[in-house]
Amino acid sequence: MGGGLGDALGGEALVGGLPDIAERPGPGPGAGEAGGRAGVPGGTRAVRTAPLYGELPGALQWRPGGWRAGARGRRAKRRFAECFGELAAGFTAAEPPGGRSHPGGRPLPGARTADGAEDRDGQADRFAAGLYGLALLARDHGGLPELLRSEQAVRILESACHAPGALRAAYGARVGDLLAVAEELERALRPLSLDWYGCSACLPGGDGDGLAGVDLCHATAGGSIALPGLLAKRFFGTPLLLTEYGVRLREHYLARSGTRSSAPVRALLGAFETALAAETYAQAALVTPGNSHTRRWQERCGADRERLRTVYPGMDATGFTAVPDAAADHCATLVWTGTVEPAKDLVSLLHAFARVHRAEPDATLRIVGAPGPGPEDAAYLAQCRALAAQLFPDEAADAQSAGDNPVSFEEVGGPGVPRPQDVYAAGAVLVLSSVAEGFPRSLVEAMLSGRATVSTDAGAVCEIIGGTGLVVPPRNPRALADACLALLRDPGRRARLGAAARARALELFTVEQNVAAFRGIYLELMAHSPRRPATAAGPAGGGAPRLFARPAESHVPGRWAATRAAAQAAPPTGRPPSWAAPEPDSEPDPTPDQYPTPDQDPAPAQEMAADQGLAPDQAPAPDQGPVPDQGLVLGPPLAPPPAPAPVAEPATAAAGAGADRQRGARP
Repeated sequence: MGGGLGDALGGEALVGGLPDIAERPGPGPGAGEAGGRAGVPGGTRAVRTAPLYGELPGALQWRPGGWRAGARGRRAKRRFAECFGELAAGFTAAEPPGGRSHPGGRPLPGARTADGAEDRDGQADRFAAGLYGLALLARDHGGLPELLRSEQAVRILESACHAPGALRAAYGARVGDLLAVAEELERALRPLSLDWYGCSACLPGGDGDGLAGVDLCHATAGGSIALPGLLAKRFFGTPLLLTEYGVRLREHYLARSGTRSSAPVRALLGAFETALAAETYAQAALVTPGNSHTRRWQERCGADRERLRTVYPGMDATGFTAVPDAAADHCATLVWTGTVEPAKDLVSLLHAFARVHRAEPDATLRIVGAPGPGPEDAAYLAQCRALAAQLFPDEAADAQSAGDNPVSFEEVGGPGVPRPQDVYAAGAVLVLSSVAEGFPRSLVEAMLSGRATVSTDAGAVCEIIGGTGLVVPPRNPRALADACLALLRDPGRRARLGAAARARALELFTVEQNVAAFRGIYLELMAHSPRRPATAAGPAGGGAPRLFARPAESHVPGRWAATRAAAQAAPPTGRPPSWAAPEPDSEPDPTPDQYPTPDQDPAPAQEMAADQGLAPDQAPAPDQGPVPDQGLVLGPPLAPPPAPAPVAEPATAAAGAGADRQRGARP
């Protein structure tokens, strides 16, 4: 069983494509009612959710002693002060010079040394000790959210900011800044307070719906979403698989740069996210970035290069492969689709299309998309509409016809584009003008539809298109216009690039390749951690055998293969393994009762007489021993050697050896 934490591109398709492995994609990033929900693929055992923003419902909080648990007791407060103090000291202290630093300038905990070994410095160890200590406090006493929002937490943060060697930006933190940081830390550490610390979840051999009931945790993002996987790795030895299509730490810095938070708040929260990312990369058994751009960021943030494996996200190609190939005609329609926001740089696209329209008067531009959720996105769309009206005033061909604008703004689901694939079917070239990108979904959809593309060099664009499209520098309207004109004026080249793009997308970016890649990774990680019993317990298990519940070596007879528990010991097969069987042409080795005795073979006695200088007929009898030298004084005859002990069966031998060790006998 696997534990899926968070949501990923193609996550439902991944769960539906692995019915024999991903039986339970929970617990998720939270816990709640264990029922199903609409759209959950078949084979899902439970889906548990919890909000990571806003107020945490009391029904989702773990309280071992009921609603009046001992979280307010002196012992709980003393433990909280110790653990939270270690956590705060771990991410507020500045590292010594010469260490590896993250993009903000502060050295990274958990970096790698020259020989590839993990450099677990003192600050990283203090952060980890405080983090897991808070998890134990939440399990034993509950009420962790109240403690993180208490005055005690603010005072601990203040002491850490004013401690010797703390971050320089943290010295100027005021009470309001510390309150804001404490509130953000409570949201970030919210997964520690959720209700997966039940009785069955706390026992290492339990099979409940908690963290102990999963064999593999798959976190589809870093940060707070990966905290359940860290707890399962720490307390139960469950392997953690981390998949990132965008680096959480980079997203944090980009999001915080546009806020009105003070410098101490940004510095403290950035330091916390950095320490959490380093701990996640250090504990993950395998990290699977979605592209090389994300992989470079992960290496820069301290991830081990040997545990990185790129797995491209999978997309459903059913609707886009039905789009017919681009015809080698004189179609002059450019298409842009996506979420309208400032990072898409539609202003540069409009200026580039102005050059295209002057060179090709029949060219048109269709902008298909809705504004993003940000407060400035709707204003940016209105600005783009005003710029298009200014650059391309409605002009009529004659006095009787109505004016028409070569630039149109539409949304998917409207009369012109009822489906996403209709966007690409109506255009000849897809244009991407972004200045910042991760894994552009619209670019892959255009490739699956067999359309040539013109893109700016941002994010993973070059890795996605390979040699099947044109790439220009960002914020360069002239280069973007020249590339669009080159494809509009050469229909044959445009058709060849579209066919090559479709073949590349079907090979690398489909759901099938994504499911096959993760299936191999799941089997690999579970094969290296055989910790589950051979038969599933509980009403949902049905007695079906679990994958890799017993290692393959346990089926080979021998004392070394015996397990600790007698119930899990492999029964003796009564025959040697195939690699120990004698060759057909060779004679088998004689058994101890087939060796010749001195009475049957006089050769040893004759050789002994020759060594003493006697004739062969003067050799002693077998029971008399060797002929003594004249200068020797013989003692009493030696006792015969003891008979060899009978060979026991593997399980019996292991039990006997264990009993001898308990009695203190020498092996």
